[in-house]
Amino acid sequence: MSEQGCRLYLISPPRLSAANFLGPLKEALGGGDVASFQLRLKNISDDEIRRATDLLRPLVQAHGAAFILNDRPDLAAELGCDGVHIGQDDASYAEARALLPKAIVGVTCHDSRHLAMEAAEAGADYVAFGAFFPTQTKEPKAQADIELLRWWGEMMVVPCVAIGGITVANARPLVEAGADFLAVSAGVWEHPDGPKSAVAAFNALFRAGS
Repeated sequence: MSEQGCRLYLISPPRLSAANFLGPLKEALGGGDVASFQLRLKNISDDEIRRATDLLRPLVQAHGAAFILNDRPDLAAELGCDGVHIGQDDASYAEARALLPKAIVGVTCHDSRHLAMEAAEAGADYVAFGAFFPTQTKEPKAQADIELLRWWGEMMVVPCVAIGGITVANARPLVEAGADFLAVSAGVWEHPDGPKSAVAAFNALFRAGS
């Protein structure tokens, strides 16, 4: 884990109306420290991604969080995003880095030590492991073991992100295992007390584990 301890990496719901989502996003960002926010929308047009980014990015950046676009390094570069997150079936790391030479490039590595080491050696800013728990947000391609986080922290200096079905209730073992970031979607947006309370609860958990 990094010296500043574990931090929260917010991920958008898979479907949203950007205008209607501004309120919940502002609530979440007001709940405490958020390292980054990833806009992850599937099966929509480039223009819809552009409109959502133009509406949400200023709010995220005004709160000191990095705005990360999922899958699309070309649009991330065009739209002034702070970085891009790519999966194994998206643009290659080399393509993403060429388009975003100074921005954040993170890579999905599922449960693979080999993929993670390749990404880190290539220069990725972080690697993402998961899914750690059952999730309804997307169909996970792998089930990751918590021991993977511990191994990574002992071997590598590149930060790791834990993702997949993470909630306040199940997050503690991931923090204790050394995750640098917890990527959370439904665990914040569907929290019974609202997104602001969810972010506050995650931050309290991080402080307790540091």
